[in-house]
Amino acid sequence: MIDPNATLSRLEELNLEGMVQAYRDNLHLPPAERRAPDELVAGFAEAEYLKRASRRTEMYLKTSKLRYDAVFEQVECSVERNLTRQQLAALSDGSFIHRAENVLITGATGCGKSHLACAIGRRACMLGIKTVYLGMNRFVERVNLARLDGTFIKLLNSFEKIPLVILDDFGLAPMDGNTRIAMMQLLEDRYGRRSTIIASQLPLGKWHQAIDEPTLADAIMDRMTASAHRIELKGPSKREKKIK
Repeated sequence: MIDPNATLSRLEELNLEGMVQAYRDNLHLPPAERRAPDELVAGFAEAEYLKRASRRTEMYLKTSKLRYDAVFEQVECSVERNLTRQQLAALSDGSFIHRAENVLITGATGCGKSHLACAIGRRACMLGIKTVYLGMNRFVERVNLARLDGTFIKLLNSFEKIPLVILDDFGLAPMDGNTRIAMMQLLEDRYGRRSTIIASQLPLGKWHQAIDEPTLADAIMDRMTASAHRIELKGPSKREKKIK
């Protein structure tokens, strides 16, 4: 005769948390209401899948380092903001990531660029897509540190494997030579294979000037803008509204 406690112990040893809970739930039912073997196995498999998906989402959200805990439902769409629900819908299912398309978000300070980028990043994590958020200052710090300790290639390789990278505050500070080269190499590695979201206070027409090196600027802009969704947010600062 099968000992349910022994089965539960074995499932716990295998770290099958979803199956453990599903088995316990089934044991608590009256015998006449318990599932047939094939239904039970299907239920176990579904429970374990959902449990693992939940753990993966929690891990991706934690490691993404998203600046804001933003969700799509909080993103304001209006004519005044120059943002439509259709534009959001095109980014909500993660298909742009599977197509290796970029997203370029521009607008004045406080208009919600970072909030929108983080909402997209959070949705990606919920869909099981690994995401990393970096402000440009943090990106520069990591690049400079990697060059000093000899791990620059390793850093680039780690970025190349991440399906979605978010670079915020692009163009906020002048770029030095190391940053320009790192941006070029990062975008070259990801071109046609991975997606990158770039948010900036600067209008897209001024990005070339912000890179401040014509040859590299041409190459960087070419890789940024190819197959890119462009969102130019407008309207008053959200921060000013909160203060009022």
